[in-house]
Amino acid sequence: MKDNILYIVIPCYNEEDVLEETSKRLKVKMNKLVENKIISNKSKVLFVNDGSKDKTWKLIESIEKKEKYFTGISLSRNRGHQNALLAGLLTAKEKADVIISMDADLQDDIDAIDKMLEKYNDGADIVYGVRNSRKKDTLFKKTTAQGFYKIMKLFGVDIVYNHADYRLTTKKVLDELEKYNEVNLFLRGIFPLIGFKSEIVYYERGERFAGESKYPLKKMIHFAWDGITSFTIKPLHFIFSIGIIIFIVSILIMIYSLVRKVTGNTVSGWTFLSISIWFIASLQMISIGIIGEYIGKIYMEVKHRPRYCIEKNLEEREEK
Repeated sequence: MKDNILYIVIPCYNEEDVLEETSKRLKVKMNKLVENKIISNKSKVLFVNDGSKDKTWKLIESIEKKEKYFTGISLSRNRGHQNALLAGLLTAKEKADVIISMDADLQDDIDAIDKMLEKYNDGADIVYGVRNSRKKDTLFKKTTAQGFYKIMKLFGVDIVYNHADYRLTTKKVLDELEKYNEVNLFLRGIFPLIGFKSEIVYYERGERFAGESKYPLKKMIHFAWDGITSFTIKPLHFIFSIGIIIFIVSILIMIYSLVRKVTGNTVSGWTFLSISIWFIASLQMISIGIIGEYIGKIYMEVKHRPRYCIEKNLEEREEK
């Protein structure tokens, strides 16, 4: 594999607190891989600046000037983790034979790269980095994360359990990924759809080195909702099923009310009626809201707007 070029793609959003340490550790890893003739000396670490508001891009430029194994691109504005990752992957595939994506916070075990490359040498086109436990997560984080994967499986989405975006892919896989034009990106669900031979490497996920998580609860919920509504229409089927059940229940209530009316036992008060009206109205609003989510996604998809815009590319400067 010594002639194969490896690119490590790392999306960055306000990562000034961790970037120097990340580059320091990755420099050691890249040097070792090149010295052992596992990868080509043309291999790189590609930082993707996702419209950061701090000194992230200045640090990337500084690292690129000092270290030969580092380069970067900067998006014109913040487009979110998935779009930033996509920008990095599609940029890297033009230069590399094999690409690994990981986060900047050093929670992904860098040493797992060696195992991923071994799986690649054995013929795998996709290697998923999967955490072997969630012991370090809070009870809330653990419960919500595991619940997310179970819901995705329940709705029929093919997803690798406990896998985030730490993965190895080959150039031909990314050539196929480029054909997926959806705006609402959920890469964890797209890669299993692409196919090709895949393997799993288990690793121990560490604590964040510094800074704050870029995925607070609000973003996590939005990300999970995007994953569900972008890959399955089962919620629509669920709504239809609930509608049938309520229709049957309403017929039974109607028969019950007519029997009471005929026997002279009329219902006194409006409690039951008002509760029924409010319940059905709320159910209708929820149903319309879910349908609206799908219509909204159709609206976004049919416009075919670009998913990201690259403002600066340090490799273009190197080539000049």
